[in-house]
Amino acid sequence: MSAIAEPATEPVADDRLARRNAVVLAFAQALAGANVTVIIGTAGIIGVVLAPDRSFATVPVTTYVVGLWIGTLPVGAIAKHYGRLAAFETGVVCGMVAGLICATAVIFGSFALLCLGTAFGGLYAAAHQSYRFAAADTASEAFKPKAISWVMTGGVLAGVFGPQLIIVTKDVFPQYLFAASYLAQAVVAILAGLLLLLVRFPTLPKATDTDGGRPLAVIFRQPRLIAAVISGLASYAMMNLVMTSAPVAMIDCNHTVDDAALGLQWHVMAMYAPSFFTGTLIGRYGAGLMIALGLLLIAISAVIGLTGITVAHFWIALIVLGFGWNFSFIAATAMVTECHQPQERNKVQAVNDFLIFGSMAIGSFFSGQLLAKFGWAMVNEVVLAFVLTAGLLSLLLARAGRKRMA
Repeated sequence: MSAIAEPATEPVADDRLARRNAVVLAFAQALAGANVTVIIGTAGIIGVVLAPDRSFATVPVTTYVVGLWIGTLPVGAIAKHYGRLAAFETGVVCGMVAGLICATAVIFGSFALLCLGTAFGGLYAAAHQSYRFAAADTASEAFKPKAISWVMTGGVLAGVFGPQLIIVTKDVFPQYLFAASYLAQAVVAILAGLLLLLVRFPTLPKATDTDGGRPLAVIFRQPRLIAAVISGLASYAMMNLVMTSAPVAMIDCNHTVDDAALGLQWHVMAMYAPSFFTGTLIGRYGAGLMIALGLLLIAISAVIGLTGITVAHFWIALIVLGFGWNFSFIAATAMVTECHQPQERNKVQAVNDFLIFGSMAIGSFFSGQLLAKFGWAMVNEVVLAFVLTAGLLSLLLARAGRKRMA
């Protein structure tokens, strides 16, 4: 528990503490997001060189997602028993270790070490993915969507900083491509850990309160919560599938590493820039409508990807994909917070992220083989089919929920 913890009930009256925490967490998200950008933007390219078979080129990104997946439940458990700060700083240590191991992997040409390093990067991501929930801890019900959205704006800085970090450092050691990028990633993780010390977390509830709440089996029978999980799963899994494949696909299409890195930069900026107003839109039009709009934009990005393989096609598809992910994922997150009681938050949020990132791990594992065996077009066809199916299921669940309430 943090020495500067605040009672959870204090900030709800005027949201001053919630606003302060959201701003600090946004900057921490920017630094943590840069770490993710380094891994996603480089691991697939290095994987082509180090993998025993080209179809395994995206396995390092898959191990990153697996680390993210398996880290969600431990992060929730640490936060439950020791507080958010302990969970977040544990993630920072994993991020630092990730950079050091990945740099070592490049220097010694070890594919196994590269996968191990990216797995640690995934553990770090499991921690910083919950920054968005931490911002809602001290917020009133009305301010929660905005608090979540504010934290996600940190990705705008990550979208600029991360790819530029790759471009500036990739050739510092000419014989070891990206080794310096991974070392810089470790330094950035340390800076994020220092920044997190400025967050004023609420006090931990008493053990009797922590152990309360409904069983998960009861909580996850809510149609609205199921719809939120499916929407978050579809938006994140399909975004990851494309973002994992796109850098390798661009190299396959004879585009440069800088083109791929800049395409990733535009994509990450599009993922987070709408966060300045997404919370307001959710408050005005509702989470359900924003989820539908987000999934529609992801489908449109897949159509764009199917129409051509120029740099412009890749970049525009990645930008539209980023906007779609932002609307659907933030709205789904806000909907999750509406479906649990305060004492249930850690376990519900952890299970939500476990399901979402588990689907990402499965999709990421098959992304390399999907791209190698069937091509970029098939990647986009899978995305299109998946998000349309998820949108239909969410619509049916929303109607079922309204009928139950009637």
